[in-house]
Amino acid sequence: MKRLLILMLVAATLTVAGCIGVAETHTDPGQTVNIGVNQEFIIALGSNPTTGYGWQESHDQTMLELLEKSYKEEAKEGVVGAGGIEYFRFKALKAGQTEITMVYEQPWEGGGVGETKVFTVNAK
Repeated sequence: MKRLLILMLVAATLTVAGCIGVAETHTDPGQTVNIGVNQEFIIALGSNPTTGYGWQESHDQTMLELLEKSYKEEAKEGVVGAGGIEYFRFKALKAGQTEITMVYEQPWEGGGVGETKVFTVNAK
């Protein structure tokens, strides 16, 4: 719960500061992303690449375009092994409903697979 609150605070701060822009940020796969065609949105998920894990996304490229993938550390400088947040900025290309599947995994052969989160996107 504490991590989710920190994640939401960081996402809100970055949005207000203009680092990410005016796109709405989503962290909960249980909430449908309602968006207009040609509008952008962000999925933000906690991550720790020092473990070899990272979020790998898959989506229908006829419905959505992945514009940017970025990472921001949560911890102060000098903290070894600290995690952060991965950001995925998408743009809705046409109206309809689709899904984005996010898998937290070690992408090399034989790497581990952690959790999977599926975000539903409804573009109008």
